[in-house]
Amino acid sequence: MHVPHKSVVLVADGRKLLFLRNEGDEVHPNLTVEHAEERPNPADHEQKTDRAGAASSTQSGVGAPPAAQGGSNHALGGGAQFAASRGSLGETDFHQLEEDRFAADAAELLKKRALSNDYESLIVVAPPKTLGELRKHYHKEVSDRLTGELSKDLTGHPIPDIEQALLNA
Repeated sequence: MHVPHKSVVLVADGRKLLFLRNEGDEVHPNLTVEHAEERPNPADHEQKTDRAGAASSTQSGVGAPPAAQGGSNHALGGGAQFAASRGSLGETDFHQLEEDRFAADAAELLKKRALSNDYESLIVVAPPKTLGELRKHYHKEVSDRLTGELSKDLTGHPIPDIEQALLNA
């Protein structure tokens, strides 16, 4: 992948981001750090205070059709019997919610920088899930300046490794 001179490269995952600028050329990139940010995001089980809620439905003899109380049910047409049911209301993954929020915040930073003409060319490097979440929030000005994406987790890698990964892409 070509990394034009002065391009901004965003390397992000669900809790870290790194804004880099190419001070080199397309063939020999020289990425320098402009901004780094990390947001704490504990594991999901550390963020929960309780288990998921549950709904239950049971029918007792009180208020039941006469057949259930020992009487005749002919006048009621047989009366339906309801089995007890329990359904989970679903668990919220707070860790994933925070990662999605972080990606939306990163997209907002990209928008602000694009609207202030801080970059002409943008390359985004992120794991597939984060990249997908970022795409949902790209502003038109960001999309117009986007020259490449790399679906890979390179946060925590040294800058020479990031440069090489971009050249190999």
